[in-house]
Amino acid sequence: MTSAAAEAILAARRERRILLPLGPAAPADVAAGYAAQREIAEALGAVPPAGFKIGATTKQMQAYLGLSGPAAGFVPEGGVQRSPGSFRYADLIGPGVECEVGLRLGTDLPAGPCTRDQAAAAVAEVFAAIEIVEKRYTDLAELGTPTLVADQVFHRAGVLGPAAPGWRAADLGAIRGRITVDGALRGEGVGADLLGHPFEALAWLAASPAAAVFGGLRAGQVVFLGSVTPPIWLDGPCHVTVEFDVLGRAEAKFA
Repeated sequence: MTSAAAEAILAARRERRILLPLGPAAPADVAAGYAAQREIAEALGAVPPAGFKIGATTKQMQAYLGLSGPAAGFVPEGGVQRSPGSFRYADLIGPGVECEVGLRLGTDLPAGPCTRDQAAAAVAEVFAAIEIVEKRYTDLAELGTPTLVADQVFHRAGVLGPAAPGWRAADLGAIRGRITVDGALRGEGVGADLLGHPFEALAWLAASPAAAVFGGLRAGQVVFLGSVTPPIWLDGPCHVTVEFDVLGRAEAKFA
């Protein structure tokens, strides 16, 4: 039986409207938020998911969202495109883009404590990526963190750049990423912004409640490890490029 929280979130998506605070139907805590997120994935036929996204990897974003650490959401198969990605701006609710390091797992990572070395050993590919997010809330404080978690923490879709051939020899904590909109630089950051190192973020995900409710991380799944810049909210149709040292680029067009 699907919870009232999951039903309300699914209804908001079907009707393409802002998700309002759920009142008595809201998940009681973050654990209940992840449980509702799993119910949503089941309703969408996304179990096992195509992958995961990690949000709020910086202290600034954690404070803004009322989180004590990062939060994660599942990524459905239909939301992942190869670069160059293409989206209709009018189909999105308050769309934004994020400058992400992405990866594909080569082996399973069971849910539970995980070291950075264990996480690194499970990685098959690393690439530049774009996460498409939506500002589909009004007052985050009123909405509540558990409901934000249930709703996949802003996630809408993602674009994967080609696999980078030289990532194993690179210092992924030092690589610099840049995001441009219609050729104008809108933000930049480094891999160390992701919990100190991109693979620290992956290790966090393996030990997270998201991994627990989905039965661990699986070979072939993609992971958006978090953005090295704040979200860039889009004003209308445009062309977005994310480019990282070593990792190459990913592009998305919003028409």
